[in-house]
This record gives sequence, C-alpha cells and structure tokens, in this order.
Amino acid sequence: MSFSFIPSGRVEVPTIEIARRAQIQAARCALIVVDMQKDFVLEEGSLVCPAARETVPRIRLLIETARKAGVRLIYTQDTQVEDDPEFRIWPRHCVSGTWGWEIVDDLKPLDGDLVCPKNRYDGFYGTWLDHFLRCVWRVDHLVIVGTVSNICVLHTAASAGLRWYDLTVPADGISAFTEFDQALTLRQVSSLYNGTVVKGVEDVHFE
Repeated sequence: MSFSFIPSGRVEVPTIEIARRAQIQAARCALIVVDMQKDFVLEEGSLVCPAARETVPRIRLLIETARKAGVRLIYTQDTQVEDDPEFRIWPRHCVSGTWGWEIVDDLKPLDGDLVCPKNRYDGFYGTWLDHFLRCVWRVDHLVIVGTVSNICVLHTAASAGLRWYDLTVPADGISAFTEFDQALTLRQVSSLYNGTVVKGVEDVHFE
C-alpha cells in the first residue's frame, strides 16, 4: 500500500473505538474544560466554533455531576496579548481582559476551581497545570471537554497522554469546525494516547 503526500478524493475514517461507559474514581480524577470562552462560543465572538454553543448544556451537566462527586475542576483559558504572534494564524481573539477572553457565563468557574491561563494550544505548555495535578491533587485521570476539538482539546489531550495520564473524552462534550476534525481528535485520543472515548457526557460515571 502506498500513500501520496496529498490525499485525493475522499479519505476513509479509521475505526474509532467507542466505550459504552467510563467508570472513574473521583478521588483520582480532574475534569478539564478547555477554552469555553466567549470569543469561541458566542455568536458575537471573533473566532467562533458554531458547534461549541451546542455543547454548553452538556458540559454544564458534566460539571454538576463532577462537583457532586468531588472531582477537581480545571478551566483552561486561552490568553493572548496585543499583537500576539498567534494572530498571524488566527483572527485576533481572547486578548486578556476583554469580553471575548471571559469564560461563558453558563460555565463560570467557582471558588476552588483552577483557572489555567495559556497562550498556546496546549494546556500544559508553560502553565501550572501539571504541578497542580501531580503535586497538589495527586490526580492521574483526566476527563477533557471543550473546544476546539482538533486544536486546543487535542493538544491538551496529547500532552496529557505523553505524561501517561489516563484520558476520557465524551464525544458530545467537544466541538470542532468540521466533522473530519472531530473524527481526527477522537481517533487520536482513542488510539495514539490509549484514551477512552464515550459517546456522551452521561456515559461518564464517577465513583
């Protein structure tokens, strides 16, 4: 079998393994909500992922379930500065202190939650995330939701996987610009990082 560098026509999506449920020990788990900020989620935002808004009620449900079980909550927050180099790639977005930088009201962090500012796609890159997970909370299992699936969600999941965290991703709790990007993310998590993909947030159970 040979491959050209540039695919032509349709590309077949490899099988994505979907588990029926994920049973997770609450004491060793944290829920990471990736970049659910106004610039990405709301219509008035500057870099909107339209599917992100549909995930808000589902993510809120999972947050409520996690809180009741005593699971740690983490919010990554894309944080840019004026004239950030990233604006060579994307429109201006999530500049620190602006309206679009804020986490959407329906998913606001509470006192005791960890808000983790980041200025690249990866929630671990240049942040205190790993320190809190390993050294403060002794957590080794991460449930990841948020946006955008193949960018900040996948890079954060990849960085976690490379650090040997156990991963769970509910497919209806992440959002992408295209179906291909969504499938790519789920495939990478389930195969390359040996994570567990479940269909929905209601398939995640804490004990």
